[in-house]
Parts: sequence; C-alpha cells; structure tokens
Amino acid sequence: MSYLARTMQALAGMEAVRPLAPAVIVSVIFAALARWVRGVTVGGAIAGAGICCLLYLGAGLGAFLVLVSVFALTWLGTRFGYRRKEKLGTAERLDGRTAWQVLANLAVAAGCAGLSAIAHSKAVFLLTVSAALAEAAADTVSSEVGQARSADARLISNWAVVPAGTNGGVSWMGTVAGVAAGAFVSLVSVMTGLIPFKWVGVSIVGAVAGMIADSFLGALLEQRKVLNNDAVNFLGTLIAAGAAALFV
Repeated sequence: MSYLARTMQALAGMEAVRPLAPAVIVSVIFAALARWVRGVTVGGAIAGAGICCLLYLGAGLGAFLVLVSVFALTWLGTRFGYRRKEKLGTAERLDGRTAWQVLANLAVAAGCAGLSAIAHSKAVFLLTVSAALAEAAADTVSSEVGQARSADARLISNWAVVPAGTNGGVSWMGTVAGVAAGAFVSLVSVMTGLIPFKWVGVSIVGAVAGMIADSFLGALLEQRKVLNNDAVNFLGTLIAAGAAALFV
C-alpha cells in the first residue's frame, strides 16, 4: 500500500471516530445530571448514558435535545402531585428510574437511531426515533398526571371504573396531558431538525397510537401478570415507531 493510500485510510478512520468524543462527553454529563436530580438510579444513569450515546451517534445533536425534552417532561410528571400518588401507592421512587425502566422506554428510539445511520431511508428511521421518544413521554406523563388528578379511571378494555393507577386505566385528564406531551416532543423534533415539519403530525399520531396500545396491553396482559410494566412500555414505543413508519 502506498504512503498516500495509507494516509487516506488513516484520515477516513479519524473521520469515523471523531463524532465519538463529543457523543461520549455529552452522554456522560447528561447521565450525571440526570442522576444528580434523582431522575435515574446509578444503574439507570449508566443505561441512559449508553442510550444517549447511541442516539447522538446515530441521529445527531437533534436527537439528544429531543431526549432532554423527554427527560424533563417525565421528571416533572413524576413529581407532579407526588403526595397524592404516595397515598395511592403508585408513586415512583424518588431515587429515580432503574436501568430496565430506562431501556424499556428508550431502547427502541436508540435502535432506530442506529439503523438511521446505516439505512438508505435515513429520514424514515429518524421519524421513528421521534415517534418512539414522543410515546415514551406521552405514556409517562399521561399516567403520572392521571394518577395525580383523578381518583378513578376507566379500564380501556371494557370502560369499567377502576382505581387510579390500575394497569390499563385511563382518564380524560391523563389522556389530554399525554397527547400534549407527545405533541411537545414531536415539535421539539422539528425545531431541532430531527424531522421536517411535514411529519410532525405523523410523529404525534404514532405517539398517541403507542400510548393507547400501551393501555390495552396493560389492561389485557400486565393486569393478568403475562407481561410486566417494562415489557409493556417497550412494546408501546415499538408500536409508536411502527405506526409512524406506516404513514410515510
């Protein structure tokens, strides 16, 4: 191999590695801050750093900023009406979400970001990243606000009245809050350049579809101990991503 060829190969390798440094630095700082505000446990921070790094490397700075918006909404939602949720026995631990919870909510978005880096249809995979992240925010906010503001809920499978916090239980207050959260995250995706404005509605529809599917899975499978909450959350984000892709 000639000297010029070796030099070009080395430069190509540097270009491939160069984005790794800022991705790792940003991910570590974000994970440390998330742990500092008790949004995640130590394990959750480690898992979050890995997810953040994949999102940054696969989909760019825009995806990272969307992730920040999701974290902010879920952190605020968890603490909204916390004393009431404590009385109901449905409050999340103030020590933060665990590694499994982080992965359940964000693994699909990270996977789609990775696929966007190698796929020919990059734009479609970026849309699925947006929809999956929007669903994660929508589902968490709807659940947290619903429990904080409604004494009762309706089981989505048969519309029976159930206590707030029941798997598959929905309320008008929680549903409206969830749709608003999904719309907010989708708009952040547009503002950061992750997706074009023409797809913002598709991202919102995907997020809402995933949120509704999550409730059905909760009522039909989680309530019967067939699936746990992490599995339901993972499937909700997967359905959101798939639904968004179908509309393109």
